[in-house]
Amino acid sequence: MHSRTGGNLAAMEDRDFGLFKPRDGMPPWIPRLLFMIIWLVMGTAAVIWAASRLSDLLVSLFIAFFLSIALEPGVQYFESKGLKRGAGTGIMFFGLVVFGVGSVVAMVPLVAGQLETLVERAPGYAQQIVDLLADQGIEVAFDPDTFFKDADLGSIAGGVAGGAFGITSGALALVLRLLTIGLFTFYMTAEAPRLRRVILSAQPPGRQAEILRAYDIAIGKTGGYFYSRLLLAVIAGIVAWVVFQLIGLPFPAALALWLAVLSQFVPVVGTYIGGVLPIMVGLLEAPIKALWVLVFVLVYQQIENFIISPRITARTMALHPAVAFGAALAGGSLMGAPGALMALPVAASIQAFASSYIDRHEVVSRRPIDPTTQPDAIP
Repeated sequence: MHSRTGGNLAAMEDRDFGLFKPRDGMPPWIPRLLFMIIWLVMGTAAVIWAASRLSDLLVSLFIAFFLSIALEPGVQYFESKGLKRGAGTGIMFFGLVVFGVGSVVAMVPLVAGQLETLVERAPGYAQQIVDLLADQGIEVAFDPDTFFKDADLGSIAGGVAGGAFGITSGALALVLRLLTIGLFTFYMTAEAPRLRRVILSAQPPGRQAEILRAYDIAIGKTGGYFYSRLLLAVIAGIVAWVVFQLIGLPFPAALALWLAVLSQFVPVVGTYIGGVLPIMVGLLEAPIKALWVLVFVLVYQQIENFIISPRITARTMALHPAVAFGAALAGGSLMGAPGALMALPVAASIQAFASSYIDRHEVVSRRPIDPTTQPDAIP
């Protein structure tokens, strides 16, 4: 009896747990798992390799998609006025190109002129440094007059200006190379309804509604960000141009444009970064002018933060400054300057889309418990 029972138990162990016994060999699911892992590794490596090879194209497509979303509200406005979508897209795209090229061209006289001024005043600055060191008891064997005596300052200035023009020409060549982005942007904007139908037709009805919802949120946030920043840049540029004219800075329009663009499209610290160039130009003219520029930058930043910007951006994009700054750093690390500019509307779109799925509740404040009000309080 005992031996029969023991035999039955051994048979059950062989039948139920034989999968793990060495004599049964490798389980059949292990080769399939190994095969799947190998294919997964090879597929991931292939995707990474292709992405590294096509990184420029992928970045261009992403930038074009962002620009098409930013242009969409304007195109829809022209459509509401009776224009065809292609004509509205052409108007918006032409305005974008004119603004970009005009901004670059406007900086050419500023850069060339200030470099020429710097070269011309170099002997005086060098002499001031030598005199300052001499007052501190440090003798420097350097005579600015002798050093610059045989130098043709006009040739030096012309060479520097020519170098600046060469740099600008290179920048314009880069803009021409970005025509690929322009073509993708124009196509994505003009054919946006058809592209949406193609994408939605491959999705079930429930998912189509979610995709359209995300698309509308992205258009609202990106378009609102773009046009509110553009309006703020126009206001900042006009005010800065008037102030720079009153101060007497050279090239006031170019300096105002520089300050306006950086102050609005670089989060948190853009105004201060944009103010560096006008301050340096003021120092080349007279220190008091640089001081007035610094005062203007500090005062206008506060006026914009507390009066102008809240009224314009109240309905477009609300991001905490720390979140905006972190998003800009992340975008810049991934895609450079274009990524830093696109990071804010992308972050705002993600925030708006996520908030639509999160139910907010009132926070219950915790109050200290009064032992005398508790029925089981211990005296």
